[in-house]
Amino acid sequence: MVTRSLSLALALAASTLAFSPAMAEPLKVVASFSILGDMVKQIGGDDVAVTTLVGPDGDAHVFEPTPKDAKALGEAKVLVENGLDFEGWMPRLVKASGFSGETITASTGVKPRDLTPEELAMEEAEEAHDHKAEGHAEADHDHDHDHGHDHGAVDPHAWQSLPNGEIYARNIADGLAKADPAHAKEYRERGDAYIAEMKALDTKIRAEIDQVPEQQRLIVTSHDAFGYFGQAYGIRFIAPQGVSTESEASARDVAEIIDQIRKQNIRAVFVENISDPRLIDQISRETDAKVGGALFSDALSPAGGPAPTYLDMFRNNADEIVKALKTS
Repeated sequence: MVTRSLSLALALAASTLAFSPAMAEPLKVVASFSILGDMVKQIGGDDVAVTTLVGPDGDAHVFEPTPKDAKALGEAKVLVENGLDFEGWMPRLVKASGFSGETITASTGVKPRDLTPEELAMEEAEEAHDHKAEGHAEADHDHDHDHGHDHGAVDPHAWQSLPNGEIYARNIADGLAKADPAHAKEYRERGDAYIAEMKALDTKIRAEIDQVPEQQRLIVTSHDAFGYFGQAYGIRFIAPQGVSTESEASARDVAEIIDQIRKQNIRAVFVENISDPRLIDQISRETDAKVGGALFSDALSPAGGPAPTYLDMFRNNADEIVKALKTS
């Protein structure tokens, strides 16, 4: 009788453990691109299983979702996206996947940076170029040519400011807690620790940039993705491309930048990990400006690179920029 009672007790205990929150499968989360994927991993820990659609060194501006991506999203409980019209392809993917889970828009609460008139003109020129290239085929066919690069009148690269990164982290922690209440405490604790790291790095970067005279804080990059960085840390960025890597710099744009580099004696230009380096190489050859180390704008590096995480990306970018400004 004792043996039978013990067996029943053990079976009941095993059954309870099998269905306890601690033994539950990780929450399935899909992140739109690598920077968000890393943020989710930092905050979610072992309680989440993350699938990242646009991986390291990938360009979300030209991303085309696949059936595999639709399947992953359809099986997920949470979608984490940037918002600010960055992932123009996302509505099409959500529809194709049948996703019905929780959507976390990481940029919620961020004050968007309005594009300058020059940036808006570049965006409009890009749209006109794309419509001209596609227009004839559209007349006879009902194709969905949503390439996801129309950002409207705001800059979508809001993660390029650590204070904005704090907002992203809080939104992700709260969203995960809502989708998985059993681990809400853990998500918020990890989120708080992550935000504390961001604050410490932000203070360090500001102290380093303060050592550079304001008149020297001028950088040329291939892709206009550092507007929020410039706003936050008092640096002016010039780029021949607009906020999307699909935009094409005109000969006039490049000539004006070359002229400005010469007049203002800008000594360093940068290419990003998602951009074609040939344009920056041309500018460097014609101005004798030095090409600095790689900057990471819309994507992290692979694991063995200098920017495998969001915080590593910020450290790398700030170090490269400060080094270039101090020697210019």
